[in-house]
Amino acid sequence: MVREISAGGVVVRKIEDEWWMAAIELPAGEPAASADGKGRKTKTVICLPKGLVDPGEKALDAALREVREETGIAASLVVKLADIKYAYVRSWGDGERVFKIVSFYLLRYESGQIDNISQDMRIEVAKAKWVKLEDAPKLLAYSGEKQMARKALEYIASHAEV
Repeated sequence: MVREISAGGVVVRKIEDEWWMAAIELPAGEPAASADGKGRKTKTVICLPKGLVDPGEKALDAALREVREETGIAASLVVKLADIKYAYVRSWGDGERVFKIVSFYLLRYESGQIDNISQDMRIEVAKAKWVKLEDAPKLLAYSGEKQMARKALEYIASHAEV
């Protein structure tokens, strides 16, 4: 079984007394990774920005880089939320079974325009957008990411300084 190490972020910002979160939408018809490897989901898939940690790169640096590449915004660390672990079967290429660990961080929006991403990135990201953080657990496609959105909500509720 192949191992992959990734990192991503729950990027939040407050607009008019409401918390919003950066999310990405996968290209339409893009087969999302599924547990059975069939990857046949064709509905709109909303997820958190994340990606592979490059050799020699720290997980936090990878999360900040992936957020910048996939959403067009810059963010700073608030706190590490958790690591999620799961297995999937690649629906492309070799069909290999993969054990994946993703480190997720709660990040605060600093600058940039959401969805201001390179044309090359449009292969991976159809659109980056702000969604209400309270709605995120219902909107996100993957259970581990839903859990990260809930953790972000809990952290913000108990830490007024965010």
